[in-house]
Amino acid sequence: MAAKQASEKAQSPRVFGQTREHPKMFRAALYARVSTFDQHTIPLQIRALREYAARRGWTIALQVKEVGSGAAQRELREKLLDAARRREIDVVLVWRLDRWGRSVADLLATLQELEHLGVGFVSLTEALDLTTPAGRAMAALLAVFAEFEREILRERVRAGLAHARQNGQRLGRPMTAGLHAAEIRKLHRAGISKSEIARRLDIGRTSVRRILAGMTYSREK
Repeated sequence: MAAKQASEKAQSPRVFGQTREHPKMFRAALYARVSTFDQHTIPLQIRALREYAARRGWTIALQVKEVGSGAAQRELREKLLDAARRREIDVVLVWRLDRWGRSVADLLATLQELEHLGVGFVSLTEALDLTTPAGRAMAALLAVFAEFEREILRERVRAGLAHARQNGQRLGRPMTAGLHAAEIRKLHRAGISKSEIARRLDIGRTSVRRILAGMTYSREK
């Protein structure tokens, strides 16, 4: 009886919280990303990812190539995550962690979501494999570093605000439109429309209307 149970367990391994008939059924999503000025590395990343998937016996269900110069530009990554939410993939492969995450906090958040969805994650350069106990331990360390990063940022903000107050600096958004109040009134008296005043002074039309309304109110009083 014990031998039969062991045989059934070997035939249907439980990985990523899901039961599959055979490891070759795993559907892998490849994600490669480069900056606008470094597009020549895309083929290198894709080749390495495809070779790794082949060694693990995984089927390539999705292949994403993203090019962007800004840290916030990860539109195709979001589409890959949508595929994970629809349970269309079982594991995500990336060449390096900084290709995937915008920051430690962003990296941790996306890895936690993938774990919740039962989707594995592998980064080749760092040899990070969240399908293994060692990889999951590394993810726990990332959580510690993410909290450390957030605390450092909070401390810097608090120190900056304290320094500004000590030097008598006004905190908050500057009163940009208020600085142009006299010019706004002058142009209005000259017959210039509110839209044209806003365009000339590069401020919002709402600000122009608010200042002119205040002028009218003062006259009525």
